[in-house]
Amino acid sequence: MKKPKQPAQPEVRDPNAKHLAIQNRKARHDYTIVETYDAGLALMGTEVKSIRGRQANLVDAFAKVEGREVWLYNMHVTPYEHGTRWNAEPRRKRKLLLHRAEIARLAASVDRKGYALIPLSIYFQRGYAKVELGVGLGKREYDKRDSIAQRDADRERDRELAQRG
Repeated sequence: MKKPKQPAQPEVRDPNAKHLAIQNRKARHDYTIVETYDAGLALMGTEVKSIRGRQANLVDAFAKVEGREVWLYNMHVTPYEHGTRWNAEPRRKRKLLLHRAEIARLAASVDRKGYALIPLSIYFQRGYAKVELGVGLGKREYDKRDSIAQRDADRERDRELAQRG
């Protein structure tokens, strides 16, 4: 006798999951990231559609604390191709949404010599666009070479372990 089929269980999704849209891979190469913060991103409608389509670039972007606000500069968002004349300027400055205490902590950490605010990634969480900001210390050229050598050594070690087991 055949067993009756069980109804398929619906896939349960975590509403707080982060859906990565854009990543600034060069930032971790050029900076030693000391701490990270998550900030909301104030965008226009067509910018959200472009970012969902991965049509943005964080390579030259940086953030600045100005008074009691934090702004993101030089992030390029390609104008949405189906947008109208109301498409936003591609490299306009965009406001980052943080709590007042977080802004005070950011301002204090950036005031130290050599530290900068670098956007590491843009992701969507519960439908809202967010930026992962890193407080980073610029690496010297020899630090970058050390990082590359360490990464290559780790890769080689992993390769050896995979061949053994």
